[in-house]
Amino acid sequence: MVEGIDAVWAFLTAALVSLIAVRPAEWLARRVGAIDEPGPRSQHTAPTPRMSGVAILIGIQVAGWIWLPTGEETTCILLGALAVALVGALDDIFDLPALVKLIGQLAAATIPVIGGVYPVNLTIPFLGGFELGWVAYPLTVLGIALVMNVINLIDGIDGLAAGVCAIAAVAMAIIAVSLQRYEAGVLSALTAGGALGFLRYGFPPASSFMGDTGSNLLGYMIAVASVQGALKTNAVVALVFPLVLLAVPLLDTAFVVAKRIKHHQPIYQADRWHFHHRMANIGFSQRRTLAYLYGWTLVLALLALALRFVPYSDDRGNFDPLWTAIIVAVLLAAIAVTVYLAFVLEIIKRPRWRDDPD
Repeated sequence: MVEGIDAVWAFLTAALVSLIAVRPAEWLARRVGAIDEPGPRSQHTAPTPRMSGVAILIGIQVAGWIWLPTGEETTCILLGALAVALVGALDDIFDLPALVKLIGQLAAATIPVIGGVYPVNLTIPFLGGFELGWVAYPLTVLGIALVMNVINLIDGIDGLAAGVCAIAAVAMAIIAVSLQRYEAGVLSALTAGGALGFLRYGFPPASSFMGDTGSNLLGYMIAVASVQGALKTNAVVALVFPLVLLAVPLLDTAFVVAKRIKHHQPIYQADRWHFHHRMANIGFSQRRTLAYLYGWTLVLALLALALRFVPYSDDRGNFDPLWTAIIVAVLLAAIAVTVYLAFVLEIIKRPRWRDDPD
């Protein structure tokens, strides 16, 4: 039987194993030719192994088999993790066509759904709850694949995707354990541990990249943990938290896709419109870029934790004035940080006043 403390042990196990496995993963990447050469979109200057997500996979697998309950659900989740990491590894080695990669992601996302990882009910505020029926299956598969690609798209500078996922996953683990969704808490915790173990080598100046092997895997694990947390909980509550925690990569993806559509480019075509590219264009160093984007993610994580733990309502429509004021203050702080960074990134342009001719 899984308990809340198991999330802590799962985190530590995944972090340690991932840390130890990075060097062997780098050796493997060199053997199979998975090397990232510097290019016009790159911020690194030397050829770097790009398949060290294998280390994250090993950490997740070891921690998962030890700390998750045995059964079909766990087996399918961990097999799905293996499958999605394999798709990512093939992409790191052979640079797969976008359609082939997407098919592989969808196939991998189907594995946990077959094992029973999908929400049965959905609650919409003011409209009530309803059963999803057969729609739950394709909806879950598409949702998992979407999160994989969202995380993959922000993996453009050293340590960004791993750090953002680690922050989000730690917050998810705390929230899941508090809701007594211990399996989801363990899944989130070992995801955070795997990401942090790799980050020792992935933080700038990075000696190793996790590649699509790692970014697809982390996206998969966060998505599966989110769905797992929704299984026996009010679904709207369980789904709101991941949306808040993943707001930075979601906003980044939405902005980039909108730009590509505006300029009539394929949405899968690489470009330099991501948040981290815009910061580089402004003159930010990699570490300063990480500080801003980590900080943004951390503020949103604190907002999610406040929404969970601040007793602003008694769930019967009665609001406590003091606690409500606190939650509003936290919300306004998150909005302020978001708007500030929108100006920094020049997504929102400062008004330019014309000089009075008189």
